[in-house]
Amino acid sequence: MKIKKAVIPAAGLGTRVLPASKAMPKEMLPIVDKPAIEYIVEEAVRAGIEDILIITNRGKGIIEDHFDYTPELASRLEAGGKTDFLEAINKTARLANIYFIRQKEAKGLGHAVSCAKSFVGNDPFAVLYGDDVIIGEDPCIGQLIRAYEEFGTGGALAIKEVTLEQIQKYSSMKLTSLRDNLYRVTDMIEKPSPDKVFSLFSILGRVVLPPEIFDILEDTPPGAGGEIQLTDAMGVLARKSGMVGVDFTGTRYDMGNKLGILQATVEVALKHPEVGADFEAYLKGLFS
Repeated sequence: MKIKKAVIPAAGLGTRVLPASKAMPKEMLPIVDKPAIEYIVEEAVRAGIEDILIITNRGKGIIEDHFDYTPELASRLEAGGKTDFLEAINKTARLANIYFIRQKEAKGLGHAVSCAKSFVGNDPFAVLYGDDVIIGEDPCIGQLIRAYEEFGTGGALAIKEVTLEQIQKYSSMKLTSLRDNLYRVTDMIEKPSPDKVFSLFSILGRVVLPPEIFDILEDTPPGAGGEIQLTDAMGVLARKSGMVGVDFTGTRYDMGNKLGILQATVEVALKHPEVGADFEAYLKGLFS
């Protein structure tokens, strides 16, 4: 079955990037000339996703506005002959069928994903974390979809090796090699203490899940941080039927982290067709 639905949890408070996120959702922080969440939606669309549910909370209506048509702005751009800008804003509104729902209580990523149950129905679906922008020639979520379709496991996970310090803030995978950059994942733990680390491979921002995850989430108690952790529910799937881990290609930027935002801005700006050359010259002059 082709995966055509995606869920983007974007209800986090963005406390690590305050005060910037006090009035603007961190998902709307710009990377050069587009907000972070637009890069995530574009990745899903490039992988063949047609229907996207974005999970928000109070104060994030600006995300809905961004993916809507803006007739007054469009009229002004058209009257001014600014056709490039007009096409850019209209393209954003046409990217996919985008829906929104609010997570009314901050109970964690697992609870946020459970809010998508009626949207997903009985189909496997993709989850693209709203904190993580991943940029590459081959869409990261597309790599996971292909792995899931080939192996028919309990799901697919975007994984990378991280440091021991980082693994204690993320999740740790128990895995064995399948081939090339693919692994069979048979267990996982969220925010492990050093004595409970399975490996230095962690999930970074993308997963593909079967609809069975919703029944598991209903029975998942609060875990690390007192929140319902998606990792805990996925661990049940991994132990039951195994999951496939994909050591993905592409560069991941943590948009819930000040350094990640700066890295994304600099690296995308250097490749930007409009400002790249001038920005590179500026940086060379700055450090000369």
